[in-house]
Amino acid sequence: MSQLWLKTWRLDLMVALSLLTRIPIKVPENAYERQAEAVWAYGLIGVLWAAAVWLGCMAGLWLGLPPMVAALIGLAIGIVLTGAMHEDGLADSADGLWGGHDPTRRLEIMKDSTIGTYGVLALVISFALRWGLLVSLLEAEFAFGGLIIAAVIGRALMAVVMANLPHARLDGLSHSVGRPDFQPAYAGLALAVFIGLVFGGFSGVLACALAVLTAWAFARIAIAKIGGQTGDILGATGQLSELAALIVLLACA
Repeated sequence: MSQLWLKTWRLDLMVALSLLTRIPIKVPENAYERQAEAVWAYGLIGVLWAAAVWLGCMAGLWLGLPPMVAALIGLAIGIVLTGAMHEDGLADSADGLWGGHDPTRRLEIMKDSTIGTYGVLALVISFALRWGLLVSLLEAEFAFGGLIIAAVIGRALMAVVMANLPHARLDGLSHSVGRPDFQPAYAGLALAVFIGLVFGGFSGVLACALAVLTAWAFARIAIAKIGGQTGDILGATGQLSELAALIVLLACA
């Protein structure tokens, strides 16, 4: 039985890795039948992402580059790993939620591949905040733990939003994954809070709490504006939750 569980967990991790990154891995076809159940592993993919970003930062510092440049190198690696998927979700959500006058039009804007003013501003502000926070965390020597806590809770909350909000449209990545049950989604959230406790103590738990509040507030906006969630909403949830966590962690560092 334990071997079966280990195999299932490994396949879930592979599915989560293939969905949340651009790392080319071969996943057995039958593993995708558990896409909705594999959401518990979303946070663990954040550990990989955070480690890669941190290593990029450390490489820059080792080369003698200032923290501002090292942080840019790390963030660039993170963007390459995800293919800017979450950033794209943030931009599309900003354009759609605030650029349309009714749910149908908002969903049309979010599906459009072009980017508008709201999307550009959201990306610029989000990236500038993330960059500045990471630079400060590097100077405070808490970049490794801070990155892990923020990345894990941000991705775990994507799964929680998937479980709690209905699909706003009948196509797209989020719809293809399916709506997960509460059990795997909240198992992933519990795991994220535990990781926050391990790497940040009370500050880590507090960061997770503010991230949860941020995700809840954004989910309420999504319900009011488009009646549910999409892949773009999930990507934006991850980005905003990570920023909230990083702000708390820096304030407590």
